[in-house]
Amino acid sequence: MGLELKNVSKTFTGKKVVDNISLTLDKPEVYGLLGTNGAGKTTTIRMILGILTKDEGEITWNGKQVSRKSVNFGYLPEERGIYPKTKIYDQLMYFAELKGMKKQDADESINRWAKELRVEEYLQMTAEKLSKGNQQKIQFMTAIIHNPELVVLDEPFSGLDPVNTEILKNIIIDLVKNGKYVIMSAHQMPTIEEFCTDILILNKGKTVLKGNLKDIKETYPANRVKLDASSNIDNYIKELGLEIENEKNNEYIIMIKDEESAHKLLNNIILAGIKVNKFEIMKPTLNDIFIEKVGE
Repeated sequence: MGLELKNVSKTFTGKKVVDNISLTLDKPEVYGLLGTNGAGKTTTIRMILGILTKDEGEITWNGKQVSRKSVNFGYLPEERGIYPKTKIYDQLMYFAELKGMKKQDADESINRWAKELRVEEYLQMTAEKLSKGNQQKIQFMTAIIHNPELVVLDEPFSGLDPVNTEILKNIIIDLVKNGKYVIMSAHQMPTIEEFCTDILILNKGKTVLKGNLKDIKETYPANRVKLDASSNIDNYIKELGLEIENEKNNEYIIMIKDEESAHKLLNNIILAGIKVNKFEIMKPTLNDIFIEKVGE
């Protein structure tokens, strides 16, 4: 049955920071919760997890009202919170026991995830001696160490290098494969596009866009073409009044007015005898859609 929010609102000191939002997460997947700073994302997350009480509406998990006791959740907040002077192993054990784990089970989970995240060598070190990226991986461990059903990740890739980002991505994919429900909040739109089937965008506490990301993008006309040519084609692009968004080594991202203009460009290039290695007409990115909805 999963997670359901119906007409949920929250007010602080006379200001409605979350205003009548609804969403459904009814199968294991990564759900994208998006919005600018101050849009109401963190307040929504804290109500979902039972940390804050809602003023109006209904929040249920598997048909039951949400509370700290009714949801076995893992939470990676945007504000990091590991203890700098305490050994990593000791803090992980502390957090695991807070979640009701027995010492032996906690020890097995700590060592398993430490191996998975490649932080085994740091378990007996204090947190202050770790890099920002490794501290981030330790904090991620505190969110999943107790095998939660619902995992909420707020900016999970902040501070990670490409190698560690890939490790974390693979773990998140495995969480979903193992039946976990994941809510992800991030400012990196390509990350959301990579992971999320469904999204909700908040602006000033209100829902401005919600639904299946693929279906949302289908409602927009194509606005770019990706083109890899064997030589420079700047003149052919300018002849049609099109704009080059990006170009490197004759690989172009070109803003187009419509699909007809893209095909006309392709035809002109081929007639000129220039080899085309790749030609792809593209829908707007999630970043484009996000800016359109909340850019003001």
